[in-house]
Amino acid sequence: MSVNLNAPPSSASSDSDASEPKECETLDLNVGVHSSDSGYDAEMPPDCCPASPATVPTKTTRSNSFGSQLRSPKPRRQRTTSVNQNTINSNEAIIRSNHRTIYTAGRPPWYNCAGQQVEPFVIGICGGSASGKTTVAQKIIESLDVPWVTLLSMDCFYKILNNKQHEQANRNEYNFDHPDAFDLDLMKDVLQRLKEGRKVEVPVYNFVTHSRETHTKTMYGANVIIFEGILTFHSKEILKMLDMKIFVDTDADIRLARRLKRDIMQRGRDLEGVLKQYSTMVKPAYSCYIAPTMAHADIIVPRGSSNIVAIQLIVQHVHTQLQLRGFKLREALAHSYIGQPMPDSLKLLPMTPQIKGLHTFIRNANTARDEFIFYSKRLIRLVLEYALSLLPFRDVEVETPQNMPYKGKRMACQKICGVSILRAGETMEQAVSDVCKHIRIGKILIQTNQLTGEPELYYLRLPKDIKDYRVVLMDATVATGAAAIMAIRVLLDHDVPEQNIMLVSLLMAEIGVHSIAYAFPKVQIVTSALDPEINEKFYVIPGIGNFGDRYFGTEPTEPSLLYE
Repeated sequence: MSVNLNAPPSSASSDSDASEPKECETLDLNVGVHSSDSGYDAEMPPDCCPASPATVPTKTTRSNSFGSQLRSPKPRRQRTTSVNQNTINSNEAIIRSNHRTIYTAGRPPWYNCAGQQVEPFVIGICGGSASGKTTVAQKIIESLDVPWVTLLSMDCFYKILNNKQHEQANRNEYNFDHPDAFDLDLMKDVLQRLKEGRKVEVPVYNFVTHSRETHTKTMYGANVIIFEGILTFHSKEILKMLDMKIFVDTDADIRLARRLKRDIMQRGRDLEGVLKQYSTMVKPAYSCYIAPTMAHADIIVPRGSSNIVAIQLIVQHVHTQLQLRGFKLREALAHSYIGQPMPDSLKLLPMTPQIKGLHTFIRNANTARDEFIFYSKRLIRLVLEYALSLLPFRDVEVETPQNMPYKGKRMACQKICGVSILRAGETMEQAVSDVCKHIRIGKILIQTNQLTGEPELYYLRLPKDIKDYRVVLMDATVATGAAAIMAIRVLLDHDVPEQNIMLVSLLMAEIGVHSIAYAFPKVQIVTSALDPEINEKFYVIPGIGNFGDRYFGTEPTEPSLLYE
């Protein structure tokens, strides 16, 4: 049954048509709300359908982890930590209110401790053109204050027009409010993949030229997915995907006034053309296709975003549903699998006196930084050589310089990609490049949020065809396995087969190995040593210390912070 919630009349607002930054292969997840219609990208012209950006391209510089650092120890740099700070650049804010700014630095886990997808809560918002759907969505996001929200607009899925349809559109004679104007199949596929937490490419529609842009926008699923559009409730398949259905009911005169302002000021239309289109297509389409779908709504919101009662009721219900689906990833991992035998997927580098000696150097708290780097590199090279030897090989026969045949082996897989989990995993990139010629390198930045203790995805850069590669996933140390599980989920979301992933690390805690193997039994796990415990802060015991800090010279000066 629908609930019609009344509140004082709203002030005029309009559906915004925020534009998009240019496509970038590097994905920088430094915003906590994916918004397709946020209207906050002031630098962009408001003429494109805003496919929700999972990425905001940024200029980032990174010093090389190798090279001159070996010559002489340098003064310690200031240690940095990943914390969701309140004192952020105002340009980075996504949504503001009178009391706070909604912002998060990274994408939190979207799976449980078994590596299974945590189903997001999907909200559908329907309503007539310029009824205030986007504004309502933004108010919901602001009040929810949850770690990650994806906002997807139906406007991104207009079909590609042929020449005749383009001419009709230029004369304001093409009906953009008819269901046939939308690519419903693509829309269903994108929403389904988002619900599964997988990577999708969303079209970018240009309302000035009535065409799709040549580039797309990369998006991922989230804790909450909001899908808004004039015909959100039209498809039965999409209706089944929605956990909550909201209809924004706004007076027709207000909708017309907003549409006139938007189309004339933002889309370059003239008054006569907008009125013609409204009277002949927009208004009839609302009566025939949009208004009847109000019967599917769980909540009807009159007068849009100023209906505070409706917004709060929606937020309260979403919070309840999210709590039922919530979890503490690292805490769950840390108390699992105690006393269980090691999994078959674990491959341990044989502990020779040489390996034992290298561990002695890097585990010693008194080892100087230049020596720590030197012996770490030696151990990294050995463990990666061992890992590559586990890949499939085929028999070959070659001819020696003495014209004699030699029966040997050659690696069966031609496409190998190394992916480092930053920061510590970056120390392994040079070694894998040295032992595997022409290997491609990807990067995933996962850091611990110091307020929640949970890992968060901040940045990733992967080959677009990574699904065709054998992936060597590299991290220097693995404690609970939470970061590694997140990285593996990222690879799976990019369609890399689980059996094509190999996790390589210098040191792992037993609990981390169990967690990863339980979640992903087909992933091979390779390490040079296993430590039995982790402490209350989820660091390996006895461990190596904080490998990244020791390697890059960013160790804290306070002794209490010297742990890993």
